[in-house]
Amino acid sequence: MKFEFLKNNPKGPYEGIALSDWTDWRWQLKNSLRTLSAFQKVYELSAEEERGFESSAGIFQIRSTPYYATLGSKTNPQDPIRLIQTPDYKETSVRFQDMLDPLGEESNSVNPRLVHRYPDRVLFLVTDFCSVYCRFCTRKRFTGSNQSFLNEDEYTKALDYIKSHTGIREVILSGGDPLTVSDDIIEDILKDLRRINHIEIIRIGSRMPVVNPYRVTDTLVQIFRKYKPIFFMTHFNHPKELTAESAEAVEKIVDNGTPVMNQMVLLNGINNHPAIIQALSRRLLSLRAKPYYMFQCDPSKGTDHLRTSIQDSLEIQRELWGNISGLAMPNFSIDIPHGGGKTAMVPNFLVERKGDVWNFKGFDGVHAEYIDPDTSVIRKPMDIDDYLEEWNSLKDAKNLNSL
Repeated sequence: MKFEFLKNNPKGPYEGIALSDWTDWRWQLKNSLRTLSAFQKVYELSAEEERGFESSAGIFQIRSTPYYATLGSKTNPQDPIRLIQTPDYKETSVRFQDMLDPLGEESNSVNPRLVHRYPDRVLFLVTDFCSVYCRFCTRKRFTGSNQSFLNEDEYTKALDYIKSHTGIREVILSGGDPLTVSDDIIEDILKDLRRINHIEIIRIGSRMPVVNPYRVTDTLVQIFRKYKPIFFMTHFNHPKELTAESAEAVEKIVDNGTPVMNQMVLLNGINNHPAIIQALSRRLLSLRAKPYYMFQCDPSKGTDHLRTSIQDSLEIQRELWGNISGLAMPNFSIDIPHGGGKTAMVPNFLVERKGDVWNFKGFDGVHAEYIDPDTSVIRKPMDIDDYLEEWNSLKDAKNLNSL
């Protein structure tokens, strides 16, 4: 099936803007929407929406690119794009959970810009700035706090830590959005990381292909190619976000040798229906972007109204299971609060187990038994000793819970 991706040319209050400006990612940042009056020029805001701008002041910054704002409906307050980027008065109402640091990143921070939660990888927060501040952001304690790119001392300390911990094999660049910094800075970071012998993989997490796709230039993707292997993690939450421009950005990254994987968040009233997830996943897969994670929304400050129940999320996943290709099926995962790490959630097709006999009922109702073989003799691969030393060194790495 060939999907149609619509072009998002200047419209509404931007109709007179030159296309050369509109398609300049820096122009998009410079002309960000940050106030009630700016959003009123794009949308016919309801009284409830206007109340959201007033009541949420000081809770979390407001920012959107003109490109992303014009993806939303001018008249419908329930439009998913509007709900993702515009503040809601419910952000001030706490009924269930309200956490500034739901993932416990601060307790696993070795310095202000480096989180070392898992033995073989670190999260490198290179900037706190985003071109769009999504209302469900999990990192509100840090993102949008005007810290911009880290200073020289913070950068040096982060690199020194990575160099001195040889068990680290992967660095994840995040923030904020790392692609809001210049090409020169991005190349400097990648070059410095590639000089560290034990770093094998670099991951870049960015929402720029979604909210400011003009950032993905020929120069940028050539930088990625130069410092491969790099994996690019993007963040599409709804099919409406997949325009011709964003599709072109994704394919440009893939065409130049960088795999793209998508992480989405289940959001109440925005995408919490299997038909929407299927549409998003199939369109992403057609662009060669792997639907990777489907996250339960973290209990970040002011997000009660955006979170689905775990049971509802499981039902969405179960309805997708078996009905779409495994390539298009994202892994449903919950980040356990207070730094417990990710836990995968999958439908339970086990009916019962009796000894070595496992009885299953598949997604389409097929019943079958799986019988275990005799496992009284456990055999190890012949060359296992070649890998044990490396494995044990990872297991014996610094006790991260004590950081």
